[in-house]
Amino acid sequence: QVQLVESGGDLVQPGGSLRLSCAVSRSISSIGDREWHRQAPGKQRELVAAITAGGSTNYADSVKGRFIVSRDNTKNTVYLRMNSLKPEDTAVYYCYAAVGTGGYWGQGTQVAVSS
Repeated sequence: QVQLVESGGDLVQPGGSLRLSCAVSRSISSIGDREWHRQAPGKQRELVAAITAGGSTNYADSVKGRFIVSRDNTKNTVYLRMNSLKPEDTAVYYCYAAVGTGGYWGQGTQVAVSS
């Protein structure tokens, strides 16, 4: 059984920073793309950032220039560095790992941006 374990969510003031982490519970050689999604109350889940196995990245327009996605393949871990946080970044953040023809989701970690 593969599990994705997320951490790093917190309450932060506007303009602050956080780093989210998502680790895979066991070593898997065939992990492909890693993604971060978020879902705010009353809204659909949206893709925030993605990184391929080779390190190419893609971001939602709303976070470009503020968020940085990275991965450490030796640790099967993906990170999301979030800078200049805004109240509209408040959401539950989920990580996703593509494995073969399927994938796995994390349980979500809450990020709240408020003064």
